[in-house]
Amino acid sequence: MQKNEHKVVSTALLAWYDVHARELPWRVSPSDRQAGVVPDPYRVWLSEIMLQQTTVAAVKDYFHRFTSRWPTVQDLAAARDEDVMGEWAGLGYYARARNLLKCARQVTQAHGGIFPDTHDGLLTLPGVGPYTAAAIASIAFDRSETVLDGNVERVMARFHDIHDPLPGSKPRLRDLAEEHTPLARPGDHAQAVMDLGATVCTPKSPACGICPLMPDCQGRLAGTAAELPKKTPKKPKPTRYGYAYVARDAGGGWLMERRPDKGLLGGMLGWPGSDWSEKPSPNPPFEADWHDIGAEVRHTFTHFHLHLRVLTAPMPDIAAPAGLHIVAKHDFRPSDLPTVMRKAYDLWRDH
Repeated sequence: MQKNEHKVVSTALLAWYDVHARELPWRVSPSDRQAGVVPDPYRVWLSEIMLQQTTVAAVKDYFHRFTSRWPTVQDLAAARDEDVMGEWAGLGYYARARNLLKCARQVTQAHGGIFPDTHDGLLTLPGVGPYTAAAIASIAFDRSETVLDGNVERVMARFHDIHDPLPGSKPRLRDLAEEHTPLARPGDHAQAVMDLGATVCTPKSPACGICPLMPDCQGRLAGTAAELPKKTPKKPKPTRYGYAYVARDAGGGWLMERRPDKGLLGGMLGWPGSDWSEKPSPNPPFEADWHDIGAEVRHTFTHFHLHLRVLTAPMPDIAAPAGLHIVAKHDFRPSDLPTVMRKAYDLWRDH
């Protein structure tokens, strides 16, 4: 495909986007953008971090809560760690929340509250990798950067009829996406391709009849669009097992632990428990007649499935064991717990 044909593709995409752009709480609409409204880099950055490995539908409510409570990057930088982690609970991938705070504080302290406006500058920020840097540079600052998410990969694979499977084909798909990225309105172009993949060129049953790229789509012409992109089969996830111990003191306080900053569920509140492995060793936080409630948590992480037995016992009149602490009854909010720990609480409550 020649360079002028790439321009035709971008022109068709932008014309489609001007009419069909999704309304998203972090987005400046194409009409507002053309009227001179400038995107807020804080809101673009926050949305991109939240959207990593998470859906738009899941993110919207979190985004509204965060921006209502912390409307600027300086407000977020000044927030208490536990408040941010609590608001993040349920979004998963908790290292993102820790890096969110680190990034907000670095932008505030080292950059005067102003985000770097280039791809390389954005890469210096905690939690910002090549994709996120490209997305922020493109959407917030209209830099001609190539944004490659799952939607863009799918559009490129189908439009160019690429049969090499992901993830091995990522470099080629990125090169193709770069060839289509225009110098004019690159931010709108990036969002247009993502919207096309999310609403028209969907994973199943793509709506080719209403696609602005239909006339030149090689996958449609070859009859292969619906089966693309191909993916290398994933290995089955292993299953791990563990124990969670739910205990309350005489005043209704909850015995809990704050997980280490590094590692799974880092920095989050949780129930004391065992290791998570094929053959976990019981590790109750104190000696008691622990009662197995007869139900187990089932939860899936990125790399494994987890089955968690929930045990409960009243806490004797002792100080919290080393490494644990009591969360007072009036300070306890189940919504502050990560999903797997909230599942354990729900089972305990229903029991």
